Amino acid sequence: MVMRISASSYSNTAPLVWSFLYGKNHGKVELIMDTAPARSAELLAQDRVDAALVPVIAYQTIENVRLIPDVCVGTRKRVRSVCLVTSGRDLENVRSVALDTSSRTSVALTKIIFREFIGFEPEWIDAKPEVGAMLAMADAALLIGDPSLRLSQRSTNGEPQPVLRSFDLAELWHTHTGLGFVFAMWMTRNASCKIDFSAARDEGLEHLGDIAGNYKAGIDLSHDEIREYLSENISYSIDESMRRGMELYFELAAKHSLIKANRALQFR
Repeated sequence: MVMRISASSYSNTAPLVWSFLYGKNHGKVELIMDTAPARSAELLAQDRVDAALVPVIAYQTIENVRLIPDVCVGTRKRVRSVCLVTSGRDLENVRSVALDTSSRTSVALTKIIFREFIGFEPEWIDAKPEVGAMLAMADAALLIGDPSLRLSQRSTNGEPQPVLRSFDLAELWHTHTGLGFVFAMWMTRNASCKIDFSAARDEGLEHLGDIAGNYKAGIDLSHDEIREYLSENISYSIDESMRRGMELYFELAAKHSLIKANRALQFR
């Protein structure tokens, strides 16, 4: 039986799935892709896939799930594609936040940053990831993935908009903790997983030029800008700082009742 796996279709996951789409693993698995990372978590929780690249918060909410070691979507300091955006306000002056709920990890991180580091609780409003509409209903907007990279300071008719301020969530996390951050990992509920996700990642990283070419039209960034983002901002392997950051993130998520309990990391 062909194994089924799932991942989001954002550009930052592309090096991890390139092998399954075009490389040595093409045809060996069935790959399901969706723009919302949370959708992959749902498929894994429902046992509709054998493994999925999901927001790390799902580790605490899906029963009997295990982490596949080393491979991740994370950053050592600045991620660029997970941001809080305001119309010029400092975060200390934000009283409401429109949340793109397609990644539960980023939503929980936003709440931790306000509650733990900034020191107050704004109003939370679920919203579709369109920055203009989000800022019309709230003081700040959480944007993740490619919509965050597409941010423009000009409206579609070419007239200037108010200057937008963008606050990188991973950079805020690093400023307050000194640690890196892991946004997503491969996970499975199976007793074993025969796919070599590390080798698939390495093959994908060898084709960053091809990946940048595939995404530059949709994201409206240059080939070199996308390649720089994937190679310098995103880390696809976990170092000690990122692992410690993930453990602290889960501790704080439990402290602020964003998860029921803090389950120790277990790897397949």
